[in-house]
Amino acid sequence: MVKRPSRRPAGLPSREQVLEFLQSSDTPAGKREIAKAFGLKGQEKIALKRLLKDMAEEGLIDGKKAAYHRMGGVPKVTVLRVVDIEDGEAIAEPDNWSPDAPEKPPRLTLKEQKGKGGKRLPALKRGDRVLSRTEETTSGWIAHPMKRLPARTEGLMGVVEFDGTGKPWLAPVDKRIRNSSPISDLAGAEEGQLVIAERTGRSERSGVKVVEVVGDPLAPKSFSLIAIAKHGIPHVFPAEALEEAEIATELSLSEDHREDLRHLPIIAIDPADARDHDDAIWASPAKDGGYDAVVAIADVSYYVRPGGALDREARKRGNSVYFPDRVVPMLPEVLSADKCSLKHGEDRAAMVCHLHIDGDGNVTSKRFARAIVRIAHNIAYEDAQAAVDAGEEPEFLTHLWGAWKLLERARHARDPLELELPERRVLLNEQGQIETIEVRERLDAHRVVEDFMIAANVAAAKALEAKNSPVVYRVHEPPAREKLIALRDFLATSGRKLALGQVVTPGLFNRMLKDVTDEAEKAQVMEAVLRTQTQAYYGPANAGHFGLALGSYAHFTSPIRRYSDLLVHRALVDAYKLEQPKPKLDLPDATGLSDRDRHSLQQITDAISQTERRAMEAERDTIDRYVAAWLSHRIGEVFDTRITGVQSFGLFATILGLGGDGLVPVSTLGREHFRYEEAAQALVGEDSGTRYASGDRLKLKLAEANPLTGALKFVPVDADGNVIEARGARPAARYGERMGGKGKFKTGKRGRPSNIRHQGRKR
Repeated sequence: MVKRPSRRPAGLPSREQVLEFLQSSDTPAGKREIAKAFGLKGQEKIALKRLLKDMAEEGLIDGKKAAYHRMGGVPKVTVLRVVDIEDGEAIAEPDNWSPDAPEKPPRLTLKEQKGKGGKRLPALKRGDRVLSRTEETTSGWIAHPMKRLPARTEGLMGVVEFDGTGKPWLAPVDKRIRNSSPISDLAGAEEGQLVIAERTGRSERSGVKVVEVVGDPLAPKSFSLIAIAKHGIPHVFPAEALEEAEIATELSLSEDHREDLRHLPIIAIDPADARDHDDAIWASPAKDGGYDAVVAIADVSYYVRPGGALDREARKRGNSVYFPDRVVPMLPEVLSADKCSLKHGEDRAAMVCHLHIDGDGNVTSKRFARAIVRIAHNIAYEDAQAAVDAGEEPEFLTHLWGAWKLLERARHARDPLELELPERRVLLNEQGQIETIEVRERLDAHRVVEDFMIAANVAAAKALEAKNSPVVYRVHEPPAREKLIALRDFLATSGRKLALGQVVTPGLFNRMLKDVTDEAEKAQVMEAVLRTQTQAYYGPANAGHFGLALGSYAHFTSPIRRYSDLLVHRALVDAYKLEQPKPKLDLPDATGLSDRDRHSLQQITDAISQTERRAMEAERDTIDRYVAAWLSHRIGEVFDTRITGVQSFGLFATILGLGGDGLVPVSTLGREHFRYEEAAQALVGEDSGTRYASGDRLKLKLAEANPLTGALKFVPVDADGNVIEARGARPAARYGERMGGKGKFKTGKRGRPSNIRHQGRKR
């Protein structure tokens, strides 16, 4: 309801009364609502219209006749754009704020993220547009979200192209964006340059204007820049965060308040190209046939303290983001790559987890402490594995492998989910150009470090539970029932059964995969099992970790690159009374959890779960672009591939040993009609019965590879390597025959570039 003034004046209200009413109204107020509130009739309404026009010209109010608001304020209901995430809360600005306005746009804190019917909205991220009801309070502007709106600017990074008429277009680099957009303002950009643009209107059909020229889209290191810009990843540290990082490096390490473990040969085993080293391990045989072990983790909480500029920036970033050519660190490099990094021969502050592992691989005791460590060796996985395989390993590796054999025994007893998920590795030369792309080899050395880290992570979660302390859990929930039903239906198509009445465990899936002997069928079942899994997230409420078959699990071992781990360290500081003396430097005093940490843990974990997903998407997009660039010189070659997904419009396949998902349109499978069987995840030819199912291996010819989007397109070939005749195809329109020349685009209807079709996207 419209909030009426307590005393309604007779006649036309004053300017001050109109402003007071607009500010106090609970709902949007236009000319009609103002007239009704002040009881205006006849000629008074005409006078009110003139008054409102004068107030607008004087800069007192803004808006339309249906909904006015005071100048510098915000409409009661308006569209907001999220510009930041602070302490888990979304901060937004009016989406339509004029850049010519003399005032800076007000910043609003989004509260009660619920939509229509009280349903909770998904966690908001930077760039989201939200229809909101706004309110000005004594502590500032707040907003109550009503509905999330489609993004206006997502994916508006692209390459400038000109059609046959000389008109400029923006060809997007996001493969999810299907259409080019006309450019109304080039802002000096030239053909072929990578640019960032904004829409000039609300509709997706509106033109765009260039706001920033990035440069050559195919230059070395451009692919990561594309991902950083597209996903809105913060990559420039504020001056105050950098200044605080420099001050933090001056903190001293006191043996009086830390365990001195510099005598132990603790070693760090990492990738050969690791940018930081935040974990190290040591083990020694115990008298009971087990092992005593230490997992030493960089004591980031000593340097990054709650409430400081460093902490605010780290929380905003949520995690480091790793690209083939660079890393966007969560912390400034003076900390992440130096002071906090566990380097050979350097005294370092560490949070250590003391473990005793019995003869069955069970952790029977645990203790956490702050320590000084001096890493004996930084070793690459490959070098450690080579030493062990050659039987020439030093004693410290022998002990580590011995302790791991026990942990592995306990792991097998636990029976966690075992899925083969190959990791692609892009190797660049000194000029930043692709040298090779390979699948990272899985070694026992990787498993050694992984099982030590899991043991420490479990110990951290259980230690905090025992102290009734807040825990940031790493949660992986069991598969949802609807996913299990879909898996049951899929298995039924090949005569296999899945009883939904039984308790679903990771071991159930492992046995299911073990029973499949045919490699092609095994790949199909593995893809289906993978699709049933939920996405892991961070949260203060424990729901276990299904994939690892663990009841309690937290992330403790990577505080340099994950904010979740930093929160776990702070909780351990409080639980084990590990606070350090107050620093003499200009830094916050405490290193444990702040009141804000404790009271906003749900909001913070929601936010860092979101930044993790953002990082994963950015990293995957970048690898896809590198793979497409690597393959762009191999158009026309035939590759061994495996089908990774099937839809009614076609299938997706990946090149074995290399990766890179590409589309095979259903129209290219042959002249017959193919029926999509959703339960079986297959396309079946109605005449021949030819079947394409997820997991199948087949030979495909690479028809298109677009480095800017990472999109690939394949076409099937017959036994002789010839392209199968597509349904409805004409000889001149075969795939791979559309380009007139490298880097040139043919003109389609109305003169717009036809490259979108060439790049494997529909118009």
